[in-house]
Amino acid sequence: MRIIAELPHPDCKISIFAMNQKFIIKFEQGTLEQSYKLAETDVVGGVNGVFELLDETFIQAVLTSFTSMRSSFIDAYRRYES
Repeated sequence: MRIIAELPHPDCKISIFAMNQKFIIKFEQGTLEQSYKLAETDVVGGVNGVFELLDETFIQAVLTSFTSMRSSFIDAYRRYES
């Protein structure tokens, strides 16, 4: 797996990897991460097509998921501590 691009964003780190004819888009925020895989053949324009896919609406949905993930993890950890 090799990193082919990073997309700057103030609320999370966005990295794009290439591996086995797939693009892997990884979002990181603190200790949490989300990744999405798609075949290179499903994207027109290579990595530039991936940049087009990552519009602000999608990124906001990812950030909302991070909020939910963090809340779920905190709840689980509190149950664990009890």
